[in-house]
Amino acid sequence: MIKTLEWTSEGVRFIDQTKLPMEEVYVTCRTYQEVAAAIRDMVVRGAPAIGVAAAMGIALGVLQSAANDEAALRREFDQIAETIGATRPTAVNLFWAIQRMREKFYAVAARPRPQVKAALVQEAQQMYREDIAANQAMGRHGATLMPGSGGVLTHCNAGALATCGYGTALGVIRAAIESGKKLHVFADETRPFLQGARLTAWELTKDGIQTTVIADNMAGAMMRQDKIKAVVVGADRIAANGDVANKIGTYTVAVLAKEHGIPFYVVAPWSTVDMNMPGGDQIPIEQRPHREVTHHGGKQMAPDGVLVENPAFDVTPNRYVTAIITERGIAKAPYAESLKEMATPAAASA
Repeated sequence: MIKTLEWTSEGVRFIDQTKLPMEEVYVTCRTYQEVAAAIRDMVVRGAPAIGVAAAMGIALGVLQSAANDEAALRREFDQIAETIGATRPTAVNLFWAIQRMREKFYAVAARPRPQVKAALVQEAQQMYREDIAANQAMGRHGATLMPGSGGVLTHCNAGALATCGYGTALGVIRAAIESGKKLHVFADETRPFLQGARLTAWELTKDGIQTTVIADNMAGAMMRQDKIKAVVVGADRIAANGDVANKIGTYTVAVLAKEHGIPFYVVAPWSTVDMNMPGGDQIPIEQRPHREVTHHGGKQMAPDGVLVENPAFDVTPNRYVTAIITERGIAKAPYAESLKEMATPAAASA
Protein backbone atom coordinates (compact mmCIF):
# COMPACT_ATOMS: atom_id res chain seq x y z
CA MET A 1 0.00 0.00 0.00
CA ILE A 2 1.23 3.48 -0.84
CA LYS A 3 2.19 5.37 2.33
CA THR A 4 0.68 8.73 1.45
CA LEU A 5 1.16 9.93 5.02
CA GLU A 6 1.92 8.37 8.37
CA TRP A 7 2.61 9.29 11.97
CA THR A 8 6.18 8.57 13.04
CA SER A 9 8.28 9.21 16.14
CA GLU A 10 10.05 12.00 14.23
CA GLY A 11 6.97 13.76 12.88
CA VAL A 12 4.42 13.37 10.07
CA ARG A 13 5.90 11.65 7.02
CA PHE A 14 4.53 12.35 3.53
CA ILE A 15 5.29 11.12 0.05
CA ASP A 16 6.10 14.38 -1.80
CA GLN A 17 3.47 14.43 -4.54
CA THR A 18 5.08 17.41 -6.25
CA LYS A 19 8.00 15.13 -7.20
CA LEU A 20 5.96 12.28 -8.70
CA PRO A 21 6.14 10.42 -11.01
CA MET A 22 9.84 10.90 -11.70
CA GLU A 23 11.00 10.76 -8.07
CA GLU A 24 9.53 8.87 -5.12
CA VAL A 25 10.66 11.15 -2.30
CA TYR A 26 9.44 11.19 1.31
CA VAL A 27 9.58 14.20 3.60
CA THR A 28 9.10 14.39 7.37
CA CYS A 29 7.38 17.44 8.83
CA ARG A 30 8.64 17.98 12.36
CA THR A 31 6.41 20.93 13.34
CA TYR A 32 2.80 21.84 12.77
CA GLN A 33 3.97 24.79 10.67
CA GLU A 34 5.74 22.38 8.34
CA VAL A 35 2.59 20.26 8.09
CA ALA A 36 0.62 23.40 7.18
CA ALA A 37 3.16 24.21 4.48
CA ALA A 38 2.94 20.66 3.11
CA ILE A 39 -0.84 21.03 2.77
CA ARG A 40 -0.64 24.51 1.25
CA ASP A 41 2.10 23.59 -1.23
CA MET A 42 0.38 20.34 -2.28
CA VAL A 43 3.11 18.03 -1.03
CA VAL A 44 0.02 16.26 0.33
CA ARG A 45 -3.28 16.73 -1.48
CA GLY A 46 -6.70 15.13 -1.86
CA ALA A 47 -9.52 15.99 0.52
CA PRO A 48 -9.39 12.88 2.77
CA ALA A 49 -5.58 13.02 3.04
CA ILE A 50 -5.70 16.74 3.79
CA GLY A 51 -8.13 16.06 6.64
CA VAL A 52 -5.96 13.43 8.29
CA ALA A 53 -2.83 15.51 7.67
CA ALA A 54 -4.53 18.41 9.45
CA ALA A 55 -5.36 16.18 12.43
CA MET A 56 -1.80 14.91 12.61
CA GLY A 57 -0.46 18.46 12.34
CA ILE A 58 -2.60 19.56 15.27
CA ALA A 59 -1.55 16.52 17.30
CA LEU A 60 2.09 17.27 16.52
CA GLY A 61 1.71 20.90 17.58
CA VAL A 62 0.10 19.99 20.89
CA LEU A 63 2.63 17.21 21.49
CA GLN A 64 5.45 19.75 21.19
CA SER A 65 3.75 22.41 23.29
CA ALA A 66 5.62 23.76 26.28
CA ALA A 67 2.48 25.28 27.82
CA ASN A 68 2.38 24.58 31.56
CA ASP A 69 -1.28 25.31 32.29
CA GLU A 70 -4.63 24.68 30.65
CA ALA A 71 -5.29 28.30 29.64
CA ALA A 72 -1.95 28.59 27.87
CA LEU A 73 -2.47 25.27 26.10
CA ARG A 74 -5.93 26.37 24.93
CA ARG A 75 -4.45 29.53 23.43
CA GLU A 76 -1.74 27.54 21.73
CA PHE A 77 -4.26 25.02 20.39
CA ASP A 78 -6.29 27.84 18.84
CA GLN A 79 -3.15 29.18 17.13
CA ILE A 80 -2.28 25.74 15.78
CA ALA A 81 -5.81 25.18 14.47
CA GLU A 82 -5.90 28.63 12.87
CA THR A 83 -2.60 28.02 11.08
CA ILE A 84 -3.74 24.64 9.73
CA GLY A 85 -7.16 26.00 8.78
CA ALA A 86 -5.69 28.82 6.68
CA THR A 87 -4.03 26.44 4.19
CA ARG A 88 -6.72 25.47 1.64
CA PRO A 89 -10.35 26.65 1.67
CA THR A 90 -12.33 24.25 -0.53
CA ALA A 91 -11.82 20.76 0.93
CA VAL A 92 -14.29 20.56 3.81
CA ASN A 93 -12.42 17.54 5.25
CA LEU A 94 -9.79 20.01 6.49
CA PHE A 95 -12.32 21.85 8.65
CA TRP A 96 -14.08 18.63 9.67
CA ALA A 97 -10.76 17.30 10.98
CA ILE A 98 -9.96 20.51 12.83
CA GLN A 99 -13.38 20.49 14.48
CA ARG A 100 -13.04 16.85 15.49
CA MET A 101 -9.62 17.53 17.01
CA ARG A 102 -11.01 20.61 18.76
CA GLU A 103 -13.82 18.56 20.30
CA LYS A 104 -11.36 15.95 21.50
CA PHE A 105 -9.11 18.66 22.95
CA TYR A 106 -11.98 20.31 24.83
CA ALA A 107 -13.01 16.91 26.23
CA VAL A 108 -9.56 16.22 27.71
CA ALA A 109 -8.03 19.69 28.23
CA ALA A 110 -8.41 19.62 32.02
CA ARG A 111 -6.39 16.41 32.34
CA PRO A 112 -2.63 16.35 33.00
CA ARG A 113 -0.65 17.58 30.00
CA PRO A 114 0.81 14.15 29.04
CA GLN A 115 -2.69 12.67 28.88
CA VAL A 116 -3.95 15.54 26.72
CA LYS A 117 -1.10 15.10 24.28
CA ALA A 118 -1.53 11.34 24.12
CA ALA A 119 -5.28 11.68 23.52
CA LEU A 120 -4.79 13.96 20.52
CA VAL A 121 -2.15 11.72 18.97
CA GLN A 122 -4.47 8.74 19.41
CA GLU A 123 -7.37 10.65 17.83
CA ALA A 124 -5.33 11.53 14.75
CA GLN A 125 -4.16 7.94 14.39
CA GLN A 126 -7.76 6.74 14.75
CA MET A 127 -8.82 9.08 11.93
CA TYR A 128 -6.08 7.53 9.78
CA ARG A 129 -7.45 4.03 10.39
CA GLU A 130 -11.03 5.16 9.81
CA ASP A 131 -10.10 6.68 6.45
CA ILE A 132 -8.66 3.42 5.14
CA ALA A 133 -11.72 1.49 6.34
CA ALA A 134 -14.04 4.06 4.73
CA ASN A 135 -12.19 3.78 1.42
CA GLN A 136 -12.55 0.01 1.43
CA ALA A 137 -16.27 0.31 2.21
CA MET A 138 -16.76 2.81 -0.63
CA GLY A 139 -14.92 0.42 -2.92
CA ARG A 140 -17.34 -2.40 -2.06
CA HIS A 141 -20.40 -0.20 -2.59
CA GLY A 142 -19.16 1.38 -5.79
CA ALA A 143 -17.84 -1.78 -7.43
CA THR A 144 -21.43 -2.92 -7.92
CA LEU A 145 -22.08 0.11 -10.16
CA MET A 146 -19.08 -0.38 -12.44
CA PRO A 147 -19.56 -2.01 -15.85
CA GLY A 148 -18.42 -5.59 -16.27
CA SER A 149 -15.85 -4.51 -18.81
CA GLY A 150 -14.72 -1.48 -20.80
CA GLY A 151 -13.29 1.93 -20.21
CA VAL A 152 -13.80 4.04 -17.09
CA LEU A 153 -12.78 7.70 -17.10
CA THR A 154 -11.46 9.47 -14.01
CA HIS A 155 -10.38 13.07 -13.53
CA CYS A 156 -7.64 14.30 -11.16
CA ASN A 157 -6.41 11.83 -8.55
CA ALA A 158 -8.81 10.27 -6.09
CA GLY A 159 -6.70 7.27 -5.25
CA ALA A 160 -4.37 6.12 -2.51
CA LEU A 161 -2.38 9.34 -2.96
CA ALA A 162 -5.45 11.42 -2.09
CA THR A 163 -6.29 9.37 0.99
CA CYS A 164 -4.58 7.30 3.67
CA GLY A 165 -4.69 4.30 1.36
CA TYR A 166 -6.75 2.50 -1.32
CA GLY A 167 -8.59 5.57 -2.57
CA THR A 168 -12.10 6.86 -3.17
CA ALA A 169 -12.80 6.89 -6.93
CA LEU A 170 -9.78 4.69 -7.62
CA GLY A 171 -10.79 2.53 -4.67
CA VAL A 172 -14.03 1.77 -6.50
CA ILE A 173 -12.05 0.87 -9.62
CA ARG A 174 -9.66 -1.29 -7.59
CA ALA A 175 -12.54 -3.11 -5.88
CA ALA A 176 -14.31 -3.68 -9.19
CA ILE A 177 -11.19 -5.20 -10.71
CA GLU A 178 -10.61 -7.31 -7.58
CA SER A 179 -14.16 -8.64 -8.02
CA GLY A 180 -13.31 -9.83 -11.52
CA LYS A 181 -14.47 -6.94 -13.70
CA LYS A 182 -12.31 -6.13 -16.72
CA LEU A 183 -11.81 -2.38 -16.66
CA HIS A 184 -9.46 -0.10 -18.53
CA VAL A 185 -8.88 3.31 -16.94
CA PHE A 186 -8.72 6.52 -18.95
CA ALA A 187 -7.04 9.20 -16.84
CA ASP A 188 -7.55 12.83 -17.80
CA GLU A 189 -4.19 14.59 -17.47
CA THR A 190 -5.92 17.26 -15.29
CA ARG A 191 -4.39 20.59 -16.15
CA PRO A 192 -2.73 22.62 -14.82
CA PHE A 193 -1.22 20.48 -12.02
CA LEU A 194 -1.43 17.22 -13.98
CA GLN A 195 -2.68 15.07 -11.11
CA GLY A 196 -4.10 12.55 -13.56
CA ALA A 197 -1.02 12.21 -15.75
CA ARG A 198 1.46 12.33 -12.86
CA LEU A 199 -0.33 10.70 -9.95
CA THR A 200 -3.27 8.56 -11.08
CA ALA A 201 -1.25 6.96 -13.88
CA TRP A 202 1.66 6.39 -11.49
CA GLU A 203 -0.28 4.59 -8.78
CA LEU A 204 -2.47 2.54 -11.14
CA THR A 205 0.59 1.46 -13.10
CA LYS A 206 2.21 0.35 -9.82
CA ASP A 207 -0.89 -1.79 -9.24
CA GLY A 208 -0.75 -3.29 -12.72
CA ILE A 209 -4.06 -1.67 -13.75
CA GLN A 210 -4.19 -0.85 -17.46
CA THR A 211 -4.30 2.93 -17.80
CA THR A 212 -4.37 5.35 -20.73
CA VAL A 213 -3.58 9.02 -20.14
CA ILE A 214 -5.52 11.47 -22.30
CA ALA A 215 -5.44 15.26 -22.51
CA ASP A 216 -8.41 16.91 -20.83
CA ASN A 217 -9.85 18.02 -24.18
CA MET A 218 -9.95 14.44 -25.48
CA ALA A 219 -12.67 13.17 -23.11
CA GLY A 220 -15.58 14.06 -25.36
CA ALA A 221 -14.02 12.33 -28.36
CA MET A 222 -13.40 9.18 -26.32
CA MET A 223 -17.04 9.18 -25.20
CA ARG A 224 -18.32 9.65 -28.75
CA GLN A 225 -16.23 6.67 -29.82
CA ASP A 226 -17.92 4.57 -27.10
CA LYS A 227 -14.63 4.01 -25.30
CA ILE A 228 -15.99 5.27 -21.97
CA LYS A 229 -18.67 3.27 -20.13
CA ALA A 230 -18.65 5.21 -16.85
CA VAL A 231 -17.05 8.23 -15.19
CA VAL A 232 -15.94 8.03 -11.56
CA VAL A 233 -14.43 10.98 -9.68
CA GLY A 234 -13.72 12.09 -6.13
CA ALA A 235 -14.86 15.28 -4.40
CA ASP A 236 -13.55 18.01 -2.14
CA ARG A 237 -16.93 19.15 -0.86
CA ILE A 238 -20.47 17.92 -1.46
CA ALA A 239 -23.32 20.28 -0.62
CA ALA A 240 -26.52 19.14 1.07
CA ASN A 241 -28.36 19.24 -2.27
CA GLY A 242 -25.79 16.99 -4.00
CA ASP A 243 -23.83 19.68 -5.84
CA VAL A 244 -20.20 18.58 -6.00
CA ALA A 245 -16.97 20.60 -5.84
CA ASN A 246 -14.05 18.75 -7.36
CA LYS A 247 -10.90 19.49 -9.34
CA ILE A 248 -11.34 22.07 -12.10
CA GLY A 249 -12.53 20.34 -15.27
CA THR A 250 -14.88 17.93 -13.48
CA TYR A 251 -17.93 19.97 -14.48
CA THR A 252 -16.90 19.73 -18.13
CA VAL A 253 -16.58 15.96 -17.89
CA ALA A 254 -19.99 15.71 -16.19
CA VAL A 255 -21.72 17.69 -18.94
CA LEU A 256 -20.07 15.53 -21.62
CA ALA A 257 -21.11 12.36 -19.80
CA LYS A 258 -24.71 13.55 -19.59
CA GLU A 259 -24.75 14.34 -23.32
CA HIS A 260 -23.47 10.85 -24.14
CA GLY A 261 -25.71 8.98 -21.68
CA ILE A 262 -22.77 7.83 -19.55
CA PRO A 263 -23.21 7.44 -15.77
CA PHE A 264 -21.24 9.94 -13.68
CA TYR A 265 -20.37 8.72 -10.18
CA VAL A 266 -18.91 10.72 -7.29
CA VAL A 267 -17.04 8.87 -4.54
CA ALA A 268 -16.14 10.51 -1.24
CA PRO A 269 -16.16 9.78 2.50
CA TRP A 270 -19.01 11.18 4.56
CA SER A 271 -16.61 13.78 5.97
CA THR A 272 -16.67 15.40 2.51
CA VAL A 273 -20.44 15.95 2.71
CA ASP A 274 -21.19 19.41 4.11
CA MET A 275 -24.78 19.32 5.29
CA ASN A 276 -24.42 22.94 6.42
CA MET A 277 -23.79 24.02 2.81
CA PRO A 278 -27.20 24.28 1.07
CA GLY A 279 -25.86 24.31 -2.48
CA GLY A 280 -22.75 24.43 -4.59
CA ASP A 281 -22.91 28.17 -5.29
CA GLN A 282 -21.84 28.82 -1.69
CA ILE A 283 -18.75 26.58 -1.79
CA PRO A 284 -15.53 28.65 -1.60
CA ILE A 285 -13.27 28.04 -4.59
CA GLU A 286 -9.53 28.18 -4.03
CA GLN A 287 -7.52 30.34 -6.43
CA ARG A 288 -4.05 28.93 -7.10
CA PRO A 289 -0.91 30.80 -8.26
CA HIS A 290 -0.86 31.99 -11.88
CA ARG A 291 2.49 30.33 -12.41
CA GLU A 292 0.86 26.91 -12.34
CA VAL A 293 -0.85 27.84 -15.61
CA THR A 294 1.89 29.85 -17.31
CA HIS A 295 4.78 27.49 -16.50
CA HIS A 296 5.43 23.78 -16.54
CA GLY A 297 8.58 22.03 -15.36
CA GLY A 298 10.17 25.40 -14.82
CA LYS A 299 9.60 26.41 -18.44
CA GLN A 300 7.41 29.39 -19.32
CA MET A 301 4.64 28.53 -21.78
CA ALA A 302 2.68 31.80 -21.96
CA PRO A 303 3.76 35.37 -22.78
CA ASP A 304 4.67 37.85 -20.08
CA GLY A 305 1.80 40.09 -19.00
CA VAL A 306 -1.01 37.76 -20.09
CA LEU A 307 -4.02 37.58 -17.76
CA VAL A 308 -4.53 34.24 -16.00
CA GLU A 309 -7.38 32.51 -14.18
CA ASN A 310 -6.51 29.51 -12.02
CA PRO A 311 -9.45 28.27 -9.93
CA ALA A 312 -8.45 24.93 -8.44
CA PHE A 313 -12.00 23.57 -8.37
CA ASP A 314 -15.36 23.83 -10.08
CA VAL A 315 -18.87 22.83 -9.02
CA THR A 316 -20.92 20.17 -10.80
CA PRO A 317 -24.68 20.68 -10.29
CA ASN A 318 -26.47 17.65 -8.88
CA ARG A 319 -28.48 17.08 -12.06
CA TYR A 320 -25.34 15.70 -13.70
CA VAL A 321 -24.57 13.26 -10.88
CA THR A 322 -25.85 9.68 -11.28
CA ALA A 323 -24.95 8.62 -7.73
CA ILE A 324 -22.86 9.66 -4.75
CA ILE A 325 -20.97 6.79 -3.12
CA THR A 326 -19.88 7.08 0.53
CA GLU A 327 -18.90 4.52 3.15
CA ARG A 328 -22.49 4.77 4.40
CA GLY A 329 -23.92 3.62 1.09
CA ILE A 330 -25.06 4.97 -2.27
CA ALA A 331 -27.15 8.14 -2.50
CA LYS A 332 -29.24 8.96 -5.56
CA ALA A 333 -31.49 11.86 -6.57
CA PRO A 334 -33.21 13.64 -5.01
CA TYR A 335 -30.02 14.23 -3.04
CA ALA A 336 -31.54 16.66 -0.58
CA GLU A 337 -33.56 13.70 0.68
CA SER A 338 -31.11 10.81 0.26
CA LEU A 339 -28.17 12.66 1.84
CA LYS A 340 -30.35 13.86 4.71
CA GLU A 341 -31.45 10.28 5.33
CA MET A 342 -27.82 9.11 5.14
CA ALA A 343 -26.87 11.74 7.77
CA THR A 344 -29.03 10.15 10.46
CA PRO A 345 -27.34 8.31 13.36
CA ALA A 346 -28.72 5.00 12.09
CA ALA A 347 -27.02 5.53 8.72
CA ALA A 348 -23.82 6.64 10.38
CA SER A 349 -23.59 3.37 12.31
CA ALA A 350 -24.49 1.18 9.33
